Amino acid sequence: MSTKEKETIVTLISAIVIMGLYSLYVYQNYLKEDWTLINDFKFWGTTFLIMIPVQIVSQIIIHIIFAIFNKIVTNEDMDTMSDERDKLIELKSIRIAHWIFTGGFLTAMTTQAVGMEPWAMFASLITFGFLSAIISGSAKIYFYRRGF
Repeated sequence: MSTKEKETIVTLISAIVIMGLYSLYVYQNYLKEDWTLINDFKFWGTTFLIMIPVQIVSQIIIHIIFAIFNKIVTNEDMDTMSDERDKLIELKSIRIAHWIFTGGFLTAMTTQAVGMEPWAMFASLITFGFLSAIISGSAKIYFYRRGF
């Protein structure tokens, strides 16, 4: 298994764990006590704005730990070079993520157009954003395995 595949797997697993832990934290500290917050735009805005740096900082820390652990175990440096194949795989996975998130955005706007509660829009955005990241990472692994 190449280092790029390992890095993608670490990204996938950490995204799932971080999102799960953050969702649990939000539920335990806010929604469990006051379920009326689910229709509050301020709650959703704050949740989104906090989730973004939490995801970014956590991913950076996890990738640093992965690089250190990989160096200790395999005695190899992380491959910083990207050839045309790596760039093509990255572009294809970004395109897949883009289309999935675009579909999620359209779904979120449709929930509001048909008169659903505000939480449906935000839940759609979070769900499709998360799915686009997971499917994009899975596509990367698939393309690396396929030799594309």
